[in-house]
Amino acid sequence: MKQHAMIAAALGSLLALGAVTTPAQAADPAAGKEKCYGVAKAGQNDCASPGSAHACAGQSKIDKDPMSWKFVPAGTCTQMGGMLQQPSK
Repeated sequence: MKQHAMIAAALGSLLALGAVTTPAQAADPAAGKEKCYGVAKAGQNDCASPGSAHACAGQSKIDKDPMSWKFVPAGTCTQMGGMLQQPSK
């Protein structure tokens, strides 16, 4: 029983360490996608510009944050009211 508990604790530690050391980064775009700033709903962004209030994916607190972006099908960003370029501060 003691050995089982030690193995379980070691495995739990490794899993926790992996979750802590994984850096936040944007997903790679699929073919036919483009970054679109200012269209993501709160918590549904793919990433954010440097200098934004948060680090990356899923952390936007407001809808249509102009500093957060989401991958959208190519050619649809401006139709959705978004921007293809990072806005200047």
